[in-house]
Amino acid sequence: MASDRAAPSRSRALTAFGLIFIVGIVALNHLWPSGWAWQPEQPAYLHMIFSIYVTLGVFLMLAARDPARNLSLIWFTVWSSVAHATVMAIHSLTDPGQMGHLWGDVAALLVTALVLTVLVRRELPAGNR
Repeated sequence: MASDRAAPSRSRALTAFGLIFIVGIVALNHLWPSGWAWQPEQPAYLHMIFSIYVTLGVFLMLAARDPARNLSLIWFTVWSSVAHATVMAIHSLTDPGQMGHLWGDVAALLVTALVLTVLVRRELPAGNR
């Protein structure tokens, strides 16, 4: 089992990403549309994405209570973030009007994946990864 001093950083990261997914994605979509809102505006798509990320955010905050018991959710967050960022990066690069996403939501998802991967691999024993 991981040491008690390692648990707070995992829990803080999960809580932070949970809050970002619940509140931040919606806010950034309005505050920085060139980096977070795809054009032309597609309200049905946006509502679906918001519902998925808000739900994931709630579960990340719940996982913060005991990260070691929620590794499948953490790894889902890592790999789904990489997959989503890859698809968005391709679309950003093929549509010059969407290049801002490379510095917005694409970068944010890759940072999410990187931080969670580092925390899991660094702070949990090999048998629990």
